[in-house]
Amino acid sequence: MDIRLGANCWNQWTDWPALLEAGVRADRLGYDTLWTWDHLYPIVGEEHGPIFEGWLTIAAWAATTERVRIGLMVGANPYREPTLVAKMATTLDHISHGRAILGIGAAWNESEAHDFGFEFGSGPPERLRWLAEALPIMRGMLDGCEPSATGPHYRARSTRNLPAPIQQRLPIFIGGGGEKVTLRLVAQYADMNNFGGGGETVRAKEPILLEHCRAVGRDPDEIERTASVGTIFIRDDRAEAERIGRAAFKQNGAAEPWYPHYGSPEEIADELAPYLELGYRHLIANFPAPYDAESMTRLATEVRPLLAGN
Repeated sequence: MDIRLGANCWNQWTDWPALLEAGVRADRLGYDTLWTWDHLYPIVGEEHGPIFEGWLTIAAWAATTERVRIGLMVGANPYREPTLVAKMATTLDHISHGRAILGIGAAWNESEAHDFGFEFGSGPPERLRWLAEALPIMRGMLDGCEPSATGPHYRARSTRNLPAPIQQRLPIFIGGGGEKVTLRLVAQYADMNNFGGGGETVRAKEPILLEHCRAVGRDPDEIERTASVGTIFIRDDRAEAERIGRAAFKQNGAAEPWYPHYGSPEEIADELAPYLELGYRHLIANFPAPYDAESMTRLATEVRPLLAGN
């Protein structure tokens, strides 16, 4: 199987020309997927700083790229009605000529939700109940089924979604690894999943996902596995890679290094290889501003071939 690469270009502590160019560069370099966050405050480093809105960012990328598939890592379900999200994803699919991914999760950032006035529920269990109610609405609209809400939180009634997406099945991408609820929702509704936290997290969560698939009667091969593999800085000299990385984290609100990988292409390939052994061959790397061009380039052109040999 081919190695698929994603670029998650952070929309925080940056200016618009740099963020736009990062997405165009990912497309030009042959990345398979392109992502940014759905947050309204920076989430790495100091939160009192600049950040661009996620949906508008990916819409701009959709209009200025040609091949890369585009989505949010991941959309915050409480911030928008699921009917609106399905409509937005459909519009993104038309802007991109069939390259949209609907990324969604239960959300976690109480600080920004409180300040922006979003209803955020009593805690994660309630937000997961909202997500469970939202997913069949979104899936139904994307499939042209005119769904109605079946739970207590949403009020959708026979919602039409015209025009339909360009893709015959616009994929839903669910982020998160909650073992009792989130992974069951992945088994029921996701076309793509995502785990962060390193290879050991994937190793622990994958059997649980498989068990949920068995319980709901879902073929697990229908779900594309993806893993967020941290922030990557590539130089032939590891110390130089670390210097470049630390400068980037400093620019991002004086952040502490966030799941960093520093080193040569060979060293980075060795650190990422365990994901392949677990069946996760769609690897999504984080690129904070200033979106180091050398690291983005060498991951795509040097690390990918090394991984493909595994």
